[in-house]
Parts: sequence; C-alpha cells; structure tokens
Amino acid sequence: MSTAASKTTDYDLIVIGGGAVGENVADYATQQGLQVAIVESELVGGECSYWACMPSKALLRSGNALRAARRLPGTREAVTGELDVRAVLERRTTFTSGWKDDGQAKWVESAGIELIRGHATVTGAGQVKVDGRMYTARAVALATGSVPHIPEIDGLAEAQPWGTREATSAKTVPQRLIVLGGGVAGTEMAFAFSSLGAHVTVLSRSALLSHEEPFVGECLADALTAEGVDVRIGATPSHIDRDAEGLVTATLEDGSTIQADEILVATGRTPATDGLGLDSLGLGGNEGLAVDDTMLVKGTDWLYAVGDVNGRALLTHQGKYQARAAGEAIAARLNGTQVQDQPWGRHVATADHTAVPHVVFSDPEVASVGKTEAKAREAGLHIKTVEYDLGSIAGSSLQADDYAGRAKLVVDEDRGVIVGATFIGQDVAELLHSATIAIVGEVPIDRLWHAVPSYPTISEVWLRLLETYTSQG
Repeated sequence: MSTAASKTTDYDLIVIGGGAVGENVADYATQQGLQVAIVESELVGGECSYWACMPSKALLRSGNALRAARRLPGTREAVTGELDVRAVLERRTTFTSGWKDDGQAKWVESAGIELIRGHATVTGAGQVKVDGRMYTARAVALATGSVPHIPEIDGLAEAQPWGTREATSAKTVPQRLIVLGGGVAGTEMAFAFSSLGAHVTVLSRSALLSHEEPFVGECLADALTAEGVDVRIGATPSHIDRDAEGLVTATLEDGSTIQADEILVATGRTPATDGLGLDSLGLGGNEGLAVDDTMLVKGTDWLYAVGDVNGRALLTHQGKYQARAAGEAIAARLNGTQVQDQPWGRHVATADHTAVPHVVFSDPEVASVGKTEAKAREAGLHIKTVEYDLGSIAGSSLQADDYAGRAKLVVDEDRGVIVGATFIGQDVAELLHSATIAIVGEVPIDRLWHAVPSYPTISEVWLRLLETYTSQG
C-alpha cells in the first residue's frame, strides 16, 4: 500500500469502468503513488476499443481510400473493382483483437493497477460492492461511459434494432439498412455500409450534423446522395415493425413505408449511470453528474465522474484529457499536495468549455473546434466570420481532382482571437490541431500571420483565411 493510503481502506482509489478513460484515471493516479483498482464488468479497454472509435474508423477507411483513389487520374484507372467486404471486416476485427481483452488486461497489470472483474455498485462514501463483495477506498472515480439513446417510437424496441455496437461488430453486410439519426455515428455508418454494398436510407429529424455550421450538413447530404444513399431530412418514423422473416418496415409520419433488412438506431447517447447505486446517494439523473473542472462530483469530497458519464464532452480524446487531470488531482488531494485548479492548470479540464476538437470521418471529413457562429452569437460575443473555398487551394488540388471543401473561422473581435474553426473536405482532419492550438493559446490574429503554412499543402488555407479576414476590414 502506498504511503498515502489509509490503513483502514483497501485502496486509495477505485475506478469503476476500465475503458480508455478509466485506464487513464487509474494510470495517472498510480504514477503519483496511489494504490488503485479498476472494476470492469465487460472488456478492459471499453467501448472505444471494441465497438466505437477503432472498429468504426476501420470500417470507414477502406471506402474513403477507394473514393480518394478514384479522384486521381492514374490511380482511377488502376482501381477496377469494388471493396473486398470480407477483407474489410477481417481488418476491422484485428483492431478489436477479436473482442478479447487479454492485451489490455496485461497492460493494467503491468501498470501496477489491480483489475477486479464484475459489476460495481456504490453503496456509500468510498464503498464499492462488486458482485457481493465489498471494497473500500479513499476516493472513487466513475468512468462508465455512455449508452445509446433509444427514442420512443412505437415498435422500435420490439424490432430489435441495431445499436452502434451491432453495426461496428457486424459479421455480414445487410442488403438494405435504415439508419435512424443524422449525427456523427449515423453519418459515419451510412458512409461505411454504403461503401460495403448496402443500400442505405438515412432518416434524420433535422439537418445532418445539426450542431455544426449549416454548410456541413448540406455538403454531407450531397456527398451521401452521390454515393447512392437515400437521405431524408425531416423524416420521422411513427412505427417500426420486424416480421417473422426478419424484414424491417418503417412507417413514416406521412404514411409512406421503407423496408430493410436491419435498422440502426444512432440518435445519441446518455451517461451510463443505471445500476451504480447513485439514486440511493441522491446522485441520479440522465444528464450526467455535475462536476467541477477537476471532475469532483459536486456535493461530495470523494466521488469523481470522468468522461461521458459526466455529460460534458462525449468524445474519447476529451475523456482521456479529463482523466489525466482527474487522476493527478485525486492524487494531489490524497497526498496532501497543492491542487492546481486555476483555469488551464494541471488538474483541471478547462478546454471542455472552449476548445473541444472533433472529427467526423465521413467523406468529406468534418473537423471542427470551439464555437460555431450561432453558438458565439448566443454567447453574446462580438464576432466576425470568414470563410474560404478549400478547392481553390493549390495543396487541395494535388490531393484530388475537383476537390470540394470549405473552411470557416469565428473571430472574437474584442480580443482579436479565434474562438471557432470548421473545415470540411478530403483529408482536413490534420488541419484541426493547428486551430485547436490557436484557440487554446488565444493566439492573436496579428501573430498568426507569422505562422507560415508550407506550400503546397491544404494548410495554405490559413493564409487565405487571414487575407480574407483583413480584406473585410
């Protein structure tokens, strides 16, 4: 037991949830001398490793690469066939280690963290029961992630729909697939399964990726339609039925019907708090546990909630960012050292509020960080926006013939700094980190002129955006 540990508890810290977020909380706390245990009821490594980030991107990559090859003379002529579906699915499976967690469990052991397998329930301050056995700790961190939200549509639950888990782990590709939802998961899986040969219909209540700049959804709808996907904006099912032969029929509010072999529900996620015993502690709720920027659950001095379970930013990389801060904050408190909880300090997740980067691995890709124009105006900021056609950049034309894309910056005029950036186009994901640094570092527009983009790359758009911004006066 560490020198910080109390002789009256089994551990300094118990982390409930052994996904990427929980692993990072445990690792950073262990590195600071705490004795830590992780409780995991499924596979160590969590949703991202087996059913989300990694397998979904593996499913998308082959189709994106094929389309990119077809946009270039020379390679276009070399590509004479379609995707090998079996090979794509097999490659996907390698990224999940065949849905076995031996390697991840071995890492936990090598990091000096104890792994407890089973379902955990929090029964009191520092008290965690796992399948009937009680463990105690000076602090508990919840890193249980999120679960799919199933809308209340008549017959939907009884029709046994796919969630994202079933989609990313599919062993075969359905001939016809209905995707319910036009968010990130729905859009990505529409591209993936269309490239694998399925006839896909997307039903989205609002514009695709409606939280992004409006032009993003328009571009993605056009791209999906060009791929043969039936995109229906404003279409809402009133009833779902699956017959004895497995055929799914979706009846829309206008009375029309769509038939498919499977229906994928991708209508968002909610924090995974059911079954943790939080109601008995007065900490229930579906909107995520309220935490401060060190991830300490408000109203407690021992309970932390990190990642999707707190509802702040449902992204793996952002959860890992929170985990690094939380793991060291927990250790600082238990070791009696100073907690650096001022904004942008070592033990806080300040970026959750102003600079959350995210990429949608569609084709075209979508990469954005910070505030959209609408969110900036809603926040009362005095802003100016600037947009530029990515297709007119020399580096873009080298990437693909007839390159289509767009970039937009949102600038806080009072401070002279960027507060939001959005890019859409082939290969734009790699533009995002420069925008994230500009926002987090509050780099003045005048100083950005001295960050010279290499030629000929797509990054030249930064120069063009600055020129356009200046010309607007």
